[in-house]
Amino acid sequence: MTHRRWFTPWLLVAPAAVWLFVFNIWPSINTVVLAFTNAKPLGGGRFTGLANFTRVLNDDQLADALLNSIVFMVVCLPLLTMLPLLIAVLVEKKLPGIMFFRTAFYTPVVASAVVVALIWGWMLNDRGLVNGFAQWLGVIAAPIPFLTDRWLLLFSAISLTVWKGLGYYMIIYLSALGNVRRELHEAAAVDGAGPVRRFWSVTVPGVRNTMLLVSVLVSVSALRVFSELYVLSNGTGGPGGRDMSVVMLIQMYSRGFTGHLGYASALSIVLLVVTIGPMLLLLRLNRKAA
Repeated sequence: MTHRRWFTPWLLVAPAAVWLFVFNIWPSINTVVLAFTNAKPLGGGRFTGLANFTRVLNDDQLADALLNSIVFMVVCLPLLTMLPLLIAVLVEKKLPGIMFFRTAFYTPVVASAVVVALIWGWMLNDRGLVNGFAQWLGVIAAPIPFLTDRWLLLFSAISLTVWKGLGYYMIIYLSALGNVRRELHEAAAVDGAGPVRRFWSVTVPGVRNTMLLVSVLVSVSALRVFSELYVLSNGTGGPGGRDMSVVMLIQMYSRGFTGHLGYASALSIVLLVVTIGPMLLLLRLNRKAA
């Protein structure tokens, strides 16, 4: 008869618990503590009360960064919630050669975000492929400032994010579509419902919980955008630094020997609060729809 020792489950859980505490819980607690100090990489750490949060309220650069992050989320949210679903519905069908299209849509997901952003930067600069081709066709007389105009740079980064995220969320929707009963589609078709009506009346209700999950993931990712804007703007944050995201601002204040870790930690808490807002709103909307 096998004797089961009482500490065996704790031994199995211990590595994951240590990992969780060291890399998740402790950094979070430390960030909250640092937010109330004037800590720097090489010293400081004196308690300053709410001084960092008072500075947050008067930071014009943070206002721009928050606006950029919110615009990024508002545009990405509907696009990355609906487009992958439509693509998943199309590639779900068992047709000859359909695997090619599934692979083509998923390929950008496995590519490095930095490499993809560099390629997009090469395509969109004043002498890039897009401007060169448009000028060759005679559509434009002068290059379009995709990377030197504040809003065009932001929407270029949004386009890159949407293009790269389509395949990832398509896979999530494909697994969800497998749980939508085919009999419901057949019954709707017998009643005279066309493809569009079946999509809204059968498919969308069947994957509503997955749509909520995708919406939350997209919202959190969009508010934490960094690589796309950083690479497309060569780390400058665009013209006048007005295309920085909140994460880029945190990185700017925390880097180097003279970094302001206390203020960067306060910005991290602000970003956390801003991120929780859309999640609660989406959960509330989902409960109402249910």
